[in-house]
This record gives sequence, C-alpha cells and structure tokens, in this order.
Amino acid sequence: MKNIDSKTLRKMWMDFYREKGHAIISSASLIPENDPTVLFTTAGMHPLVPYLLGADHPSGTRLADVQKCVRTGDIDEVGDASHCTFFEMLGNWSLGDYFKSEQIKWSYEFLTSEKYLGIDPEHLAVTVFAGDDDCPRDEESASLWKSSGLSEDRIFYLPKKNNWWGPAGTTGPCGPDTEMFYVKDVPDCHEGCGPDCDCGKYLEIWNDVFMQYNKRADGKYEPLGRCNVDTGMGLERTLCIIQGKTSVYDTDVFVPIMEKIRSLMTTSDIKAERIVADHVRTSVFIIGDERGVTCSNVDQGYILRRLLRRAIRFGRQIGLEKGALGEIALVVIDEYKDIYPELLANKDKIIEEINAEEERFIKTLSAGMKEFEKLVFYQKGDTISGKAAFRLYETYGFPVEMTQELSVEHGLKVDLIGFEAAYNEHKQKSHAGAEQKFKGGLADHTEAITKLHTATHLMHAALKKVLNDENANQKGSNITEERLRFDFTFPRALTPEEIADVEKLVNEAIEADVPITCEEMTVEEAKAQGAVGLFTSKYGERVKVYTMGKYSKEICGGPHASRTGELGKFRILKEQSSGAGVRRIKAILE
Repeated sequence: MKNIDSKTLRKMWMDFYREKGHAIISSASLIPENDPTVLFTTAGMHPLVPYLLGADHPSGTRLADVQKCVRTGDIDEVGDASHCTFFEMLGNWSLGDYFKSEQIKWSYEFLTSEKYLGIDPEHLAVTVFAGDDDCPRDEESASLWKSSGLSEDRIFYLPKKNNWWGPAGTTGPCGPDTEMFYVKDVPDCHEGCGPDCDCGKYLEIWNDVFMQYNKRADGKYEPLGRCNVDTGMGLERTLCIIQGKTSVYDTDVFVPIMEKIRSLMTTSDIKAERIVADHVRTSVFIIGDERGVTCSNVDQGYILRRLLRRAIRFGRQIGLEKGALGEIALVVIDEYKDIYPELLANKDKIIEEINAEEERFIKTLSAGMKEFEKLVFYQKGDTISGKAAFRLYETYGFPVEMTQELSVEHGLKVDLIGFEAAYNEHKQKSHAGAEQKFKGGLADHTEAITKLHTATHLMHAALKKVLNDENANQKGSNITEERLRFDFTFPRALTPEEIADVEKLVNEAIEADVPITCEEMTVEEAKAQGAVGLFTSKYGERVKVYTMGKYSKEICGGPHASRTGELGKFRILKEQSSGAGVRRIKAILE
C-alpha cells in the first residue's frame, strides 16, 4: 500500500474518474441551497439530490468531485482518533448511466491497483444487502465483487439497517449499497467478528449506493426506470489508512495544524489538542465558505459559535492565550488555500470573526464560570435545572452543550427538557417581539437585545450627523436577539458612502468605550440639555436620559449597556424603503 498525501489522493481520485468519462464538478457550498431540513451539507450526494431524483445535470450523466462536508451530530466524540466535524468526501455519480457492474469493478481497481491506492485484497472486506421481505438479496453485487478478485470469505451479507439507502422521505428512490472496509491485521475480537462489529478491526472507507427501487405510498418497492449510482469515500479516514496512522490527526491534513497548536500550548492534553484543531479547521471553512456564516444564537451561526467557544475552552486547558485561534486559523488557510481559494479570499473575514468571537466569549466566560461554580456549590441533587442552564446560555453565552460538559466533570446532569422549555418560551417572546408593529420593539431584555438597543441610539445620532438632517427622526424600532431594525424619516435612499460613514461613526463611539450614564429629569429639562426626545408622551413628566459621552443623549425607557465598548462591531446589513418618506435599516453587532 502506498503512502499517499492528501493532495495526491484528491488528484488521483479526479484523474481516475476523468479517465472513466466523468465530468469533474467543484465542491458545492457548505450551506445548503433551498433545503431547510439541514444546516450544513452533510454528504457528497447532498447537493446532487435533485439530479438523483431525475433532473438533468448540466455536466452530464457521469460526475465526480471532492465535496466539503460538516456534521456535528458526533461533536462529543471529537478528540478520539477518527471523529471530525469537517471532512472532505470523494464522490462519483451515475445519473441513469452505468450501474453495478462498472462501479464495483472500478471500486476494486481504485482500491487495489498499484497505480492507485494499492491496498492488498487480503486487507479488504465488503458488505452487501442481505435481502428481506421487501427486496431480494443483492447477489449481483456479491458476484461482481468475486469476479473482480475478492475472495468469498471477505463478502458479508447485512440487513437493511446496514446496507440500504433511502428514501429521503417516506416515498421515493432508494436501494441497496455495498460498503468497503479496510481490515486491520489484528485478531478477531470474538467468533463472528465482522464489519458490523465496533471493535475497530474493520474500518469503513467507501460506500457505493445503488438506487434501483422506488418506494410507493403503500410501502411496496418497485424497480426504477432509471437507476443511479452514488458513492462516497471519506478523505481523512482513507488517508489515515493508507498513511498507516492510528489517528486522522496524524495525517498530513492535520500535521501542520497540530504542530502550530503544540508550539503555542504550555501543557499537553491530546484530546484538547485535537478538539482545538478540529473546531478551528471547521470554523475556518464555515466562515470562509462562499455563503459564509458569522456567529449568532441561531442555526448555522449557533453551530459556529459553539465550535469556537469549545475551542476556546479546551484551548485554555492547554494554555493557549488570547489570539491563538487566529494564528491556528492562518495555518488552516495556508494548508487549504490551493484547494479551496475562497479561504484565502476571505482570510481577513475569517480571522476577524474568530478574534471577535474570542473577545466576546472571554468577556462572558469568566463571569459565566463563576456563575456555574456557584450553581455547583449550592446544587442540591444531581441535576442542574433547565432554567439555570438557560440562564447560563442567555446571560453568559454558554451553549447548553458546554454546561453539560462542565456538569459531567462535576458528576452532575442537566435537565435538558427544562432547558428546552425555557428556550422555547424565550423564542416565542422573541418571535412576538419581531411581530410587533413598532410598539417599543424590544422582544425582551437579554444581553444581546440590550446591546442592540444601545446601538440604535448611536446609529440614530450618526444618521442625523451624516445626513445633516435633524429631522431624520426615529419612526419605529424592532429588535430581536439577532438584529436591530430601525425606521426613520428621510426622503431618499442612503448612498453607499453615507452608509459607510454611519457605520464608521457608530464604531468610533464603540471603540471610545465611554460610560453610559442615566439621569432622571423632566422632558423640558432633557430638551434644554439637547437630548433627542422621541415619543415623549409615553414617558410621563419625568423621563430617563441616557448619555454616551459626546456621541448620544436621548430620552429612552429601554435597557442599555453600561459602556459603549461592550457592544462589539456595528455593521449595517441593509438600507431600504419602509414607506413614503420612511427608510429602514437592518443592522447587527458582531
């Protein structure tokens, strides 16, 4: 077996299938298009589902690629020898073209030929569908493996749970698959040890799916008029095997990353080192994707935030200092820039987002850890309540998974059902706030909303200054956990230069880190001091006036941060019309 590096393996794969008449297509985005069922592209076939279901692909009926993928379902397993949240999947497809005969022959060739991977057939095993009442035993695949050169005792028949794909829904295309395994040169763990055993002797490296049936609404399976082939080989796991490593973290895709981590750490912990390496690598790809994501508390942004905050926490265990993740990220970008040029193109964005999230988390981590330690100290029983876990999430930015991890270290559990109930209640409040027709606009008083509300004051003052119009007054405001929405009176669209100037003024006020003070006074006194007075009929005779240095003085009854420096970086997402003479801005804090 050859010792092949990652660049050679990618090229070898594409060259092999190009010679077999396949068009080489580029990796799709990590963020699925028009698919609300998943947050990320989780397999090589994912972007090709429409074509597997019958649509014509512009590149033809034979396709091959190397697809970026992210799966976080096994995130707690990261740190062992094989689990990764980001991975690359080598794949090829036949869209109604060739079928089992060609694919199994090619699979055996790629695995065993000295021109390619050169694996000794004695170290290979395969599984095929054993058959059931729905569909027959896949003797065709077994026969093809034997005719290719694999001995009969290396072919295992397994049931539908092991060797069947689909359908994606309750009905639709589906079929048997055949999986390929590298067999380690170790004794069987017990009599009957085989590919369905978890002992580690059999390592899956490739899967050929044969879509040849249609599952009907009545549960019956009928032959498809057009059969497809869908395959996937994990690059990292294959590298581990052909490079003779015991861990994917010892392969060439990870070695430079691990070396950088070890140059920055002060104490060794292999699990923590691997978690940092994996999570930073995945974060780089998520942020640097063509549909790149930034940290937030929902959807892909929440996954990104969770990855980075886990990396920060485990980085602390090995002595990584502030800024270390950004340095590690630069190594990841350099490692992959030739394969995925979007990472280099988005380098500044990647580093800025990682450093910004590290900064945000460091500010909340210390206080959050103290709060968690108090919880543990006063804890009665072995379960932390869902409300307490949600407070850590809402106030200190702790993902519930992090609270779980910390709790396990103290011999405690977390009431996840209670957490979900508190989270859903909070979500409903936020949704209700988002639906308000400018009746104050604050969904609740969480830390994120408080900061965004504070930012609206700075933006309001900046708009008046940039537009040189004291009549550019607030018309309405709506704020959720994720963004602010601000309507103001103005007769035309803002120019790109004006939008940039507003952003600049707000960020200058944030960078000045001035204290935010509050005084109570009458409306008349407030106006005499130059405070902006909006909707004053709501406040009564005496009002609160919030002052932010020289940047803003405004009458308001809502929650505010204590200093402008707490807000983060301000960015305008969109400026648009909201009606005659009214403009609307949507903005975020990063």
